[in-house]
Amino acid sequence: MEISGGRFVITGGASLIGSHVADRLLAEGAKQVLLLDNFSLGTPQAVAHLENDERVKLVRGDILRVGELFDAFEGADGVFAIAGFLTLPLTQNPPLGLAVNVDGMVNVFEACRYRGVKKVVFSSSIAAIGEPGVEPITEESHSNLAAFQAGTKLYASTKLIGEALCQLYSAKHGVHGVALRYATVYGERQHYRGVNALYIIENYDRIMRGERPRISGDGSEVHDYVHVSDVARANVTAMASDVTGEVFNVGSGVATDLRELVALLLKITGSDLEPEYVDAGGAVKSTSGSHIDFRVEKAERMLGWKPEVSFEEGLRQLIAWRESETAD
Repeated sequence: MEISGGRFVITGGASLIGSHVADRLLAEGAKQVLLLDNFSLGTPQAVAHLENDERVKLVRGDILRVGELFDAFEGADGVFAIAGFLTLPLTQNPPLGLAVNVDGMVNVFEACRYRGVKKVVFSSSIAAIGEPGVEPITEESHSNLAAFQAGTKLYASTKLIGEALCQLYSAKHGVHGVALRYATVYGERQHYRGVNALYIIENYDRIMRGERPRISGDGSEVHDYVHVSDVARANVTAMASDVTGEVFNVGSGVATDLRELVALLLKITGSDLEPEYVDAGGAVKSTSGSHIDFRVEKAERMLGWKPEVSFEEGLRQLIAWRESETAD
């Protein structure tokens, strides 16, 4: 699919990822980008920088109201299905979170079928695989959700359902679908809802207040942190491709533990504060293991995508954005 001259809808358009996908679409010459959001989790501030772009339309809408999707998807070439509850808000409100993540995705695909939308790119998650073991995590890895907390298990299950909808509607109804399994996404316009990315911004805020950054447990917990600009590029690349019915891992391919993360924050901020180790008992977590090997070779092979932003570079960009926000 040609991005240049195309018309696209982003559900959850006023979110961290949605706003960056919009940036990428516009940079590649999209004719129209409709941002659909009910603003329960997204904020108009996330897309305020786009308000004077005539190609952008911001619409209040909800994926649980299928009629609003029928209206929004009219004339659209592709839909980026980003709207959804993350682990933390879903844990806090399971009835609504499950409805949004499951019924909402069914509504998205039904509206695409009704309106003749060519393709959906669905925002899935590494959580669909479960707690990482010592083996490499590929798209063919078996899901093992048994070790997850209950809320995380529910969230992961909704992502598996979304992936299956991509495959089903592609095979049965001709609505092409690609699912992208994100690692821990962070970056400019960072919010306070992502369980693992929240750890970054909370510790940065502590350092700025002159408080010691906190390391959970012994600090050996690892994650794969992927910058939001790389995620946005993966979305647009997947939309432009002829690939359908596939799932792709989207991450940095680099494991970083909590001690390394905090050390980088202290280095970038020029702080000499000493970290303190704290008990993280009771906190909502997505994963807590000391090993992760998230492979992204399939995306490079089939989509021509690979990560470009290192974790240190991405943290520097995030902190520069936070500083500019504080200055304003």
